[in-house]
Amino acid sequence: MKKILEELKDAKTIGIVGHVRPDGDCIGSCMALSLYLKNNLSKDRTIDVYLEPIPSKFWLWEEAKLVKQTNDNNIKYDCFIALDAGSKERLGFAETYYDEAKTKINIDHHISNNGFGEINHIIDNSSSTCEVLFDLFDEDKIDLEVAKALYLGLIHDTGVFKHSNTTEKTMNIAGKLIAKGVPFSKMIDETFFQKDYIQNQILGRCLLESILVLDGKCIVSTLRKDVIDLYGAVPADLDGIIDQLRITKGVEVAIFLYESKLHEFKVSLRANGNVNVSKIAALFGGGGHIKAAGCTIQGSAHDIINNLTYQIEDQLRNLSCNNQA
Repeated sequence: MKKILEELKDAKTIGIVGHVRPDGDCIGSCMALSLYLKNNLSKDRTIDVYLEPIPSKFWLWEEAKLVKQTNDNNIKYDCFIALDAGSKERLGFAETYYDEAKTKINIDHHISNNGFGEINHIIDNSSSTCEVLFDLFDEDKIDLEVAKALYLGLIHDTGVFKHSNTTEKTMNIAGKLIAKGVPFSKMIDETFFQKDYIQNQILGRCLLESILVLDGKCIVSTLRKDVIDLYGAVPADLDGIIDQLRITKGVEVAIFLYESKLHEFKVSLRANGNVNVSKIAALFGGGGHIKAAGCTIQGSAHDIINNLTYQIEDQLRNLSCNNQA
């Protein structure tokens, strides 16, 4: 943080960006850093956050109303900070600001991050980017609003502390944030578990239409664009579907794909066992973590599923051979 603060010390214009289709960790880390810097740097500077539209359940701060969702500002930033983005291409519409900034900083926890900043702080064994930020911040200077933002990232990237990326350190940090006054029970219910009627209907449909393949070791569900449009749903309404598929008994890997436009599918992959889904996602231009990854693939749903399951089957076969050896 000393090196990062050194860069920020003289920066009069600071930009912050997260990845496309922002999730809880992305939003939490952007809000946390923005609020922390505004609290602890002098007021004579501009600090802007760029994100795609934030789902209403994440509107936990007045600061969220100031988030910019277009790149029509005629400004070149002294410093631009990318958070929770595994690659520069994941910055979406704000990528041009990042490219033109005098200093580019990249803070992340994805194992697939290729270090696209001039200053890179990537801790790939952290549960979340918010956990990385907690270590960078002065704990005494974390107020309640910053604590809420950090806690949001922790609960969403760990699946409320049940994913394998949850560590003793993660739980200790969560405890320290709760001690700051974070309304943890309310935040978990309202941002993680709570669904509206349409979201429940879509989840039900995805579960009903899911299929088991690879002798029950893999579960797959597909949602086509015409069905998404029928419900009037947006990508944020599909949150949690992959996690519900993952907990199916006997399943090693879960696949959820939805059609974003004609013959283009967004793919989410989750693993329960030792299959490395980050490696599979990387083959198709994506990335993520060993047990949670994603990518975008062109083609028919049938061909995409065949290509993905071939890779999963290959890993399962190799794991079986290694175990027998």
